Amino acid sequence: MILSDKKILNPGATIGIIGAGQLGKMLAQSAQAMGYLVATYDPNPNACAFAVSDWHCTGSFDDEKALLDFANKVDVLTYEFENVNGELLNKLNRHHYLPQGVDLLLTSQDRLKEKAWLNEIGLETAPYRPVNSKEDLLTALEELGYPAILKTTRMGYDGKGQIRLSDPKDLEVEANHLSQILASPCILEGFVAFDLEASIMVNGDLEGNYQCFPVTINRHYQGILAVSETVNPSSLLAQKVAEVGLKVAKEAGLVGLCGIECFVCGDKVYVNELAPRPHNSGHLTIEACNFSQFDAHILAITGRPLARIRLLSPAIMVNLLGENLNQALKWQMTDPDGFYHLYKKGEAKAKRKMGHVTYLTKTFDEANYLAGQFEVLKKEAADAE
Repeated sequence: MILSDKKILNPGATIGIIGAGQLGKMLAQSAQAMGYLVATYDPNPNACAFAVSDWHCTGSFDDEKALLDFANKVDVLTYEFENVNGELLNKLNRHHYLPQGVDLLLTSQDRLKEKAWLNEIGLETAPYRPVNSKEDLLTALEELGYPAILKTTRMGYDGKGQIRLSDPKDLEVEANHLSQILASPCILEGFVAFDLEASIMVNGDLEGNYQCFPVTINRHYQGILAVSETVNPSSLLAQKVAEVGLKVAKEAGLVGLCGIECFVCGDKVYVNELAPRPHNSGHLTIEACNFSQFDAHILAITGRPLARIRLLSPAIMVNLLGENLNQALKWQMTDPDGFYHLYKKGEAKAKRKMGHVTYLTKTFDEANYLAGQFEVLKKEAADAE
């Protein structure tokens, strides 16, 4: 192993990434640019990060023997998304180098634990209740009122594993969907009448130093992130969200990257979700910042000093879903101003993230206007299906 007593990994060491989707792919590309070797592990034999890995393994996230064999061959472990087997990672962490640890991961994997922890450290969340049956749901709705969001406590992302209940009629209209969701432990979240959704990437090193990336405003459609835009770092919004990000990082003893999704209502910030890894809304940092979120994560887990992050330009990022891919391929050929990233994930299924495109703008107002235009285009395209 190419590892010093201070856990500083020199170029030439091997970084093992558990998960080989687009986040793993972009982590691998950053690591290789710094001179590291990259190994990836994923159950999908056609995972898109395999194509850019120095070597890879195919295996289940629950296969202890396969993961142990993988861990034995690398110098440091990391993971690209939070829906991996946290308990198994905890076992690996006892004998292998996983600088992120698993505490924040295990907390973020259960929405009830996540919200309880956030409240314990003094951060606000939407009001919530645990739900394990139809009777629990009815009681929780009486206490929290409508509208409310029912979610499974574990797994689920991009709108999966959840349902919005706008009024009592939805209990009948969505009866089949409700029964499917209630087959697993759930959480009912009271609705926050937010002005906007925002997120921030925060990074921590081995010495307890933390840094924030520029705050983004996020626009979702049908539960999936559609467009992210940078906001002025000197704005009150950016400062308040950054305070939340640093609070999470310090309380968690964060090593590596964490994406934090928030609801902003007036001058109040409510934390919605934590993702202890790179985040979709941070993709624009590849072009808009001097170091990307992926660069920052690699620096952290290899024990190197954190770079001082600078926003080089206001920007927006637009997700390219399966239903948008053919149109995006046409745009790419006649759109010299867009930075296109196509993940090569195989079949372009509806609502599957197949790539993204980033645009740099001269002003934050221009970024805001452009984000609004793309939001309209996304909605029109979805309504035309």
